[in-house]
Amino acid sequence: MSIKKVHDKQPKNFEFTSENLETANKILNNYPKKNKKSAVMPLLYLAQKQNNNWIPLAALKYIGKFLSMPYIKVYEIATFYTMYNLAPVGKYFIQVCTTSPCLLRGAGKIVKSCQNKISQNQNEVSENGMCSWTEVECLGACVNAPMMQVNHGYYEDLDSESVDKILDSFLKDNPIKPGSSRNRTNTAPENNKINGVNNA
Repeated sequence: MSIKKVHDKQPKNFEFTSENLETANKILNNYPKKNKKSAVMPLLYLAQKQNNNWIPLAALKYIGKFLSMPYIKVYEIATFYTMYNLAPVGKYFIQVCTTSPCLLRGAGKIVKSCQNKISQNQNEVSENGMCSWTEVECLGACVNAPMMQVNHGYYEDLDSESVDKILDSFLKDNPIKPGSSRNRTNTAPENNKINGVNNA
């Protein structure tokens, strides 16, 4: 998304909803008053969740005032960690793991599916505004490679056919449930077999 388009989408104001304000105050209670700035990361995450998966500049300034810390300090933290999105990513933010284990198991095909179905380039929102995609480093589910994270869910044991169905479900705003596309339970052996013996 171009800088101009991001600028056009920046809201003038931001504040927590009453529910999130209550949550923010509960978060603050976890820290000594003199160290309330330490709550900046969970508050950024709360703002992102409230604002459709991204944090506008107005929210960074709001959190700075909320924690009595300079806006630039909040900005530095938000730009350092990849878990924070400072531009719209759509309702479904797709992170494709392309670290070695996933690449060896076919992550390249997942990337091609994202290019074909969502956008040719990373970090570009689909035409209908529902989703965007990006490549990331290890998401910690190597045994179920290839995989991708979408918002808070992991989609694992993927192949071209399953990825296409999953991406279509996001584009239609009717997401398929996260998990293994081969119906594995967590990291259990496929078909519940260990060394060829059924362990069920």
